[in-house]
Amino acid sequence: MEAIYQYAWLIPVLPLAGAMIVGLGLISFNKATNQLRQVNSIFIVSLIGVAMAFSASLLWSQINGHAPYTQMIEWASAGDFHLSMGYTIDHLTALMLVIVTTVAFLVMVYTDGYMAHDPSYVRFYAYLSLFSASMLGLVVSPNLVQVYVFWELVGMCSYLLIGFWFDRKAAADACQKAFVTNRVGDFGLLLGILGLYWSTRSFDFATIGERLQDLVQSGALSGGLAALFAILVFLGPVAKSAQFPLHVWLPDAMEGPTPISALIHAATMVAAGVFLIARMFPVFEGIPVVMDVIAYTGAFTAFLGASIAITQNDIKKGLAYSTMSQLGYMVMAMGVGSYSAGMFHLMTHAYFKAMLFLGSGSVIHGMEHVVGHNPAYAQDMRLMGGLRKYMPYTAITFLIGTLAISGIPPFAGFWSKDEILGNAFAANPVLWGVGYLTAGITAFYMFRMYISTFEGGFRGNDAIVRQAIKVEQLQAQGLSIGPGAMNSQELTLETAHGSAEEHHDEHHSEFPHESPFTMTLPLVILAVPSMLIGLVGTPFANYFEGFIHAPGEIVELAAEGGENLNEFFVMAGSSVGISLLGISLAILMYAQKKIDPAAIAARVPALYELSKNKWYIDDIYYNVFVLNSRRIARQVLEVDYKVVDGVVNLAGLVTLLTGEVLKYFENGRAQFYALIVFAAVLGLVIFSGIA
Repeated sequence: MEAIYQYAWLIPVLPLAGAMIVGLGLISFNKATNQLRQVNSIFIVSLIGVAMAFSASLLWSQINGHAPYTQMIEWASAGDFHLSMGYTIDHLTALMLVIVTTVAFLVMVYTDGYMAHDPSYVRFYAYLSLFSASMLGLVVSPNLVQVYVFWELVGMCSYLLIGFWFDRKAAADACQKAFVTNRVGDFGLLLGILGLYWSTRSFDFATIGERLQDLVQSGALSGGLAALFAILVFLGPVAKSAQFPLHVWLPDAMEGPTPISALIHAATMVAAGVFLIARMFPVFEGIPVVMDVIAYTGAFTAFLGASIAITQNDIKKGLAYSTMSQLGYMVMAMGVGSYSAGMFHLMTHAYFKAMLFLGSGSVIHGMEHVVGHNPAYAQDMRLMGGLRKYMPYTAITFLIGTLAISGIPPFAGFWSKDEILGNAFAANPVLWGVGYLTAGITAFYMFRMYISTFEGGFRGNDAIVRQAIKVEQLQAQGLSIGPGAMNSQELTLETAHGSAEEHHDEHHSEFPHESPFTMTLPLVILAVPSMLIGLVGTPFANYFEGFIHAPGEIVELAAEGGENLNEFFVMAGSSVGISLLGISLAILMYAQKKIDPAAIAARVPALYELSKNKWYIDDIYYNVFVLNSRRIARQVLEVDYKVVDGVVNLAGLVTLLTGEVLKYFENGRAQFYALIVFAAVLGLVIFSGIA
């Protein structure tokens, strides 16, 4: 068993080796490598499969009681400064390794069907493998420096994957937005790491926590400074896990291929922020003000994401705001000290949200055969409806995911979300109230999404709906729509979405069809943990909490008392009740049509516009940061052009003119040179006499 731990470093190295080999093939023998599409994909998937089996073995070993294992080597040394690198395997690492590798494996299998006709199929697999290696390296990192290295690699990979279709302007803009927004959080993380090292002289998580407490208690370090360092570190997870106010990149990141949405934005990259909070828990838990900041940030983000999702018509963006909201739940749980509940929800959410994203990709894949490859149509739920008839496997798995995220028992999301709400109620009823309200909104918008997509009649061939969507898209770009203007501006819409209509918008069939086996198989497999994995964390026997708990905390599994069970039934009943209320409202509005959504929007136009315009946060950022940054850049350009370049050009001009003048004095006659010297001396004497 010990040999498994000694070779655990292979888990991130295997996908890294795959990415390097395929990447070198693309650079050196591009045509031949691209022709071997299936060979490359099987190679990449096989490597992540081996890593997955390795990870499962480590998790099983940890469950059976093996002690945590750490392997370190000295990487740099200078005087008293010593920096070690290596890997660590403990309960948290083993769990995250299994989550990342299983989701990555299934996403890669799914990718074969989704990207089958993409000319950059092989490059996409290389990027997927590189991202998986980066995330796995982050998970096994034993200290903050190594975490930061892989943290940035994950950010780089997300930039490459979000902007994979870089010839589409929307995708190019989205990857830049994600990159810049994450750099803001990462700069805070770097400052926090440096501040913590300055105060504690360590990069080790547990050591930092112990020394920081001692320094604050002894008065050697002020509590305010310690809180500042911790909050700066927290800025990293705020950006990576799309928490307010650095959440704006996540919905735009849906411009990447759908497998990326499942891998990055459901199970791995966005979960990295929650994972770092868990790793830094020994530091955060000793500073109450930081825990409050974390809790309230998570609670507000959960409500913000849910409130925006209710008006989204793009199926992927709706799921993106849902992800943002669920991450808020996890962060709130960490903030109230509910370590195991936050990690429990991270695990359950990884599986059912990955399934939902892959399900949306299956829907888009089917819709493209009817409405073309323009995402303005293929992803708009107003053009869907009735897909359960044509895509039964996708529909049933999507429904399972919808029930799970809505918190309906016995699906996985119910157990993890209920535990968060119960612990939040015990810690702070205000936070519980926000989470409770968000649970009802979540059930509403998720069933709105399911009903609009899979129930009723198919609307994909409705020309009136398509034209309404086109008008809305043009208006969103600030284009005026007047009589006769539609035909002249249709092309503008198509090019704005990076889709060449004349090449890609063929209508292959009148109705959508089920996705190929490589796409539906991962959906069916993910449906199993979405239904059953929550059973490991029930209040009747919470095996998950016995395995994953805060560092230094001792947990004993015991039979629950009647009082605790009564409390559970009350909290669970209220949670399920508000979810059922949200589901009922969605059915009345979108299935039975007994309530008109447009009429409700007309009654509360301010709230409707607030939700539809994403609380105007993106507009504020654009006007305050983007436009002002461009204005400053133009001013700097003017200074560079007129002052810096002016000085350089003037120096050149002076040199040219003086050279032209002085060349006439260089005639080679000694008498002429003597005359010049005499004139200079005479002039100097006269000037000195006058002075």
